[in-house]
Amino acid sequence: MKNNIADIYKEDYENIVKSAIAEDLGAYGDITSKYIFNKNNISDGFIICKEKDGATLCGIGIAEYIFKTIDSSASLKILRQDGEKIKNKEKICTFHGKTISVLKSERIALNFISHLSGIATLTRKFTDIASDYGVKVSETRKTLPNLRLLEKYAVRCGGGFNHRFGLFDGVMIKDNHIIASGGVSKAIEKIRSEVPHTLKIEVEVKTDDDLEQAIKSKADIIMLDNMDCKHLRDAVKKIREILGNTCIIEASGGISLKTLEEICKTGIDIVSVGALTNSAKAIDFSLDFE
Repeated sequence: MKNNIADIYKEDYENIVKSAIAEDLGAYGDITSKYIFNKNNISDGFIICKEKDGATLCGIGIAEYIFKTIDSSASLKILRQDGEKIKNKEKICTFHGKTISVLKSERIALNFISHLSGIATLTRKFTDIASDYGVKVSETRKTLPNLRLLEKYAVRCGGGFNHRFGLFDGVMIKDNHIIASGGVSKAIEKIRSEVPHTLKIEVEVKTDDDLEQAIKSKADIIMLDNMDCKHLRDAVKKIREILGNTCIIEASGGISLKTLEEICKTGIDIVSVGALTNSAKAIDFSLDFE
């Protein structure tokens, strides 16, 4: 699990951004603006947060890259950084550039900032609660195709931690693996005999029998899936009595802001929440000319 240091590099998003630009401009560019303005028209303005309750910002560096990719002569002054809490009507940047270029950049930049800030903002609400109990908040693989890296970055901007990035970088035995292989113990035994010793083995459990097998097989991480708080407390107690703190305990499935605090009180280490990426509400931002 990657830590929550919010870092991202141009190489991480340049192909995604260029694809988004091509999607919006196509072969002919902004046909509305080019018939209204000439190439020498210049505009100044700003991007402002219009969300009533404020937000946690994410995507400002990506927005700057969009402006610069469309027109290298454009300039942005960044006023607030990714991961910072911003208020309603607060400016996050100002810009100066050719009017046509700014209008080409507008919607693409706002789409990225709105979507990613929505994830960061929701994550922050979860981490503000869970951090009081020493519980880490993580997302899942329920992400939009081709945007996973950016959405996981947004989770880190909100103070969360990243789960595995894909099928390629972590062992996680889920319900269909268990069914197809004949049980938790058989699945763990098989994979432990094949994978490098440096990889942790995580297993998802739904029943008491699955839990018993996971403990007996000494899984490194046990995910308690869709359990109510009583079952979570009982499962945590059983795991701790036998495996101590050598096993990481994760809770997942239907976790909301309303249920989060009680779940954190059960003694788990991590909550993984698919809603962080697949249900976060976009944040309202606007680009306005002076």
